[in-house]
This record gives sequence, C-alpha cells and structure tokens, in this order.
Amino acid sequence: MPGVASRAERATSFGAIADDYDRLRPEPPEDAVEWLLPGHCEVAVDLAAGTGLLTRALVRRVPQVVAVEPDARMRAVLAARSPGVAVLAGVGEAIPMPEASADGVFVSSAWHWMDPERAVPEISRVLRDGGRFGVIWTSRDRSVDWIGELDRLRETDQPRGPGEARPGRQRHEITLPAGEPFGNIETRSFTFTRAMTVPDLVDLLATYSGVITASPPDRAAALARVRASLQVRFPGASEIDVPMKAWCWRADRTDRAAP
Repeated sequence: MPGVASRAERATSFGAIADDYDRLRPEPPEDAVEWLLPGHCEVAVDLAAGTGLLTRALVRRVPQVVAVEPDARMRAVLAARSPGVAVLAGVGEAIPMPEASADGVFVSSAWHWMDPERAVPEISRVLRDGGRFGVIWTSRDRSVDWIGELDRLRETDQPRGPGEARPGRQRHEITLPAGEPFGNIETRSFTFTRAMTVPDLVDLLATYSGVITASPPDRAAALARVRASLQVRFPGASEIDVPMKAWCWRADRTDRAAP
C-alpha cells in the first residue's frame, strides 16, 4: 500500500532525528530508576538504549553499564553523551553479551518494538541468577485531559497497513512467553512534571514514529494543530509544566537448575 510506514520503518525512524530525540525526550525519573534496580547491581545493560537517556541514569548508580542499540545514528549520540560506556550494536532478540554476564537488563520506551518470544529468552540468558529484568516507559501523562487532546491532534492521516495500530497506542503490557524463568513480577507508576517551552513541547511530539514517518504535509498539519491548541490554552506562556508519567515493570530471574 503506497504511503504506509511499516512497523520496521517506524521502529528505525528515530535515528533520523537523534539529536532532537536526545534533547526533547524526558529522562526517566530518579525514583523510578531506583525502583527498577536490584539491590546489588554491578553490571547493567540498557537494551535498545537509543541516545542513552536511561544509560546516563544507570551510570550514576551502577559501576559498569553496557548500552545496546541497533541504530548507528542513535549510537553516535549515545557515545558522545556517555563517554566511558560500552556501546554495542545489537537488538533485544540477539544481545551481544555472554551468558549470565549482567545483574540487570533494562528497556526504556522500546519494549513494544521487540518480539517477546525471542527477546525474553535472550534477556534470561544474559542475566545472572537473581538478576533483574526491568521495563520503563517515560512520557507525557496521557490521563491528563489536555495532554490526551494533544495526542489526538498530533495524529496524522497516513494510511495504516492491515492490523496496524495507530502510533502511540501501544499498551504498557509485558507478556512473558510460557516457561520463562522470571518471578516477583511488580509494576509501579511515577508521576512528575517537566517545565517546557511551547515550541519544545511541539517539537517533542514530532519525535514519535507516527509523525516522523508521515508525509511532510501531514506532519506540518498535525504539528500546526498542536501548536494552535497550546497557544489557546497557554497564551503568552514562556514555559508550561507538562505532566509526565513513568510506567515501570520489573521481574527477577529465577536460579538456573544445578547440573
């Protein structure tokens, strides 16, 4: 179907705006990162690390951090912003690390792009016994009415392939394949606010795959709707407090069977 952005194209679209992604996307809140980490974490993997928003938070707490990211453009920004971090090319379905080599494997705002049937066994392979698997999405708090309205306004008119959901509509849901060795599953949300200018908030909404992969006219029209709404709601404001939420999930790897 002409003009349809495939799932793979959307998943790899962020590298085209890597600098804006790093500047505009929110970092995970400190209390959420603390909640995700296990008690004694010496080696942590940031899987699908992007430009390193979670990587930098992990570096402040964990002695050794490995960032794994498939897109070379995102890796370049990550390496520049996180000197001293091991930055590897790889994907969640094929993690370039030895078995039982990490105390924690974490995914920030990227789990919905992975195949759980392949990624979960890889994560369990890389984790040491008792290691932590954690997932976090950090974004605008869509339960706030005007934030939800902005999301509706930013939707573009690009066609979808059969069965394709609209961008930004992925549920925060982790489904583990049957038989995978994880227990102590917990979820928690953290809310906070972030001061942003109106232009930066508009530009933030342009860092999502549905907008990135839209045609230039559709993209411009969607962002114009968002800009007009914000100007009506916050006339003349130099900065606005944007409600944010981090939704977190964690589980612990059970011990391997003794030989």
